[in-house]
Amino acid sequence: QVQLVESGGGLVQAGDSLRLSCAASGRYFSSYSMGWFRQAPGSEREFVAVISRSGGSTYYADSVKGRFTISRDNAKNTVYLQMNSLKPEDTAVYYCAADRSGGVVTIARPYDYWGQGTQVTVSS
Repeated sequence: QVQLVESGGGLVQAGDSLRLSCAASGRYFSSYSMGWFRQAPGSEREFVAVISRSGGSTYYADSVKGRFTISRDNAKNTVYLQMNSLKPEDTAVYYCAADRSGGVVTIARPYDYWGQGTQVTVSS
């Protein structure tokens, strides 16, 4: 079992930056691909970014491409999401997720473990 704990959310103004962190328990972090998803009120959970086991491959939703950067530190069992040029439409609860298969996937269903989420609110 893997536990994921997100942190770093908060209230910021449009144009500001935030860095989210997701700390994972257990010994097998480096064998999981890791994703970030978000869910706004009244909306379905949507894909934000994913990173491969080694960190060599990343993929982003079009809505965040060029503004967000996903990275990981396998020595620290942590994945990050650097969010720049934030917009009000980025407001959501952000979740990290782990995929045991190691696939670089952009839908929620294959992910095996999820964090509890961290709120990001961007004011205009």
